[in-house]
Amino acid sequence: MELQGRYQDITKQGLGLVAISYDAPETLKKFADSRGITFPMISDPGSAIIKRYGLLNETMDPKTRFYGVPHPGTFIVDPKGVVVSRFFEDAYQERYTAATILARRGVDPTGAPVSASTSHLSLTASISDTTAAPGERLSIVVNITPRRTMHLYAPGKHDYQVVQLTIDPQPWLRLHETVYPPSEMYHFVPLDERVEVYSRPFRLTRDVTLLATPEAQKLLGSLPSVTITGALEYQACDDKICFNPTRVPVSFTVAVKPLDRRPPGEEEK
Repeated sequence: MELQGRYQDITKQGLGLVAISYDAPETLKKFADSRGITFPMISDPGSAIIKRYGLLNETMDPKTRFYGVPHPGTFIVDPKGVVVSRFFEDAYQERYTAATILARRGVDPTGAPVSASTSHLSLTASISDTTAAPGERLSIVVNITPRRTMHLYAPGKHDYQVVQLTIDPQPWLRLHETVYPPSEMYHFVPLDERVEVYSRPFRLTRDVTLLATPEAQKLLGSLPSVTITGALEYQACDDKICFNPTRVPVSFTVAVKPLDRRPPGEEEK
C-alpha cells in the first residue's frame, strides 16, 4: 500500500498518520494484516465522521455494501486539532500520493534529482514518485538558483516571458497548473519600470496525474514504465540586457504498477 511505503518519510517530518474507513474493525484488521500496514486504522461505524466532514460519496447505492464509502482524501491537522490543509480529487479513482503531499509541504522528493546548468541559472528537478499506479497524482519539483545579477520573470502585470515548467502531453497523463512562490519587485531604472521577478533561489511545483480511465488503464497496463518529459522555459535578464529565451529539458521515468484490487483480508498469491 502506497501510504505504508511512505510511512517512514511521513514520520520523519514530525507527522502522524491515521486512516479512517467505514469498514468494520475485523475487516480493517484483515486488511492491515494482508497488506502489512502498521499505522492506525480507525473504523467509523455508520460513517458518522465521514458524514460530519461532508465526505460521504452520495453516488453509491444505499442498498449496496458500498454505501458509506467516502471520497478519498487527506486532511493535515495541527496539534490543536485544526485542519490546516486538505488534498482531495473530484474523481474517486484519483488521489494524491503521500510523497506528493509532502512535496506540497516543501519536502524535496527522495529520488535522484536531474541537474542542469546554464549561463543564467542552475537547477535540480525531481519527481515525487518513481513508481505509480493509474489514478495517482505526482509532483514534479524544480529548485532554481539564478546566477548573480540575473533575474527571471514571475507571473504579474507585465508582458515579459514568465518562467514556466512545461510538460509534454500524453494520452495517459493529466497536467495540473504550476504552483509559483511569492515573487519580488524589480525596479528597472532605465525605463523606470517595476516588474515581478525571481532573483533569489526559488521552487516551482507542477502536478501530473496518471489517468485512471478505462482507456488509460489499458494503455498503462501494457507498459512496464512511462517517461514524463518537459522543460523549464524562461528568459533571463540582468540590469542591462535581456538574453535569448532558453529551454532546459527534463525527463523522468516512472515504473507502472497495477491497481491493488484484492478485497480486504485476501492474501496476495
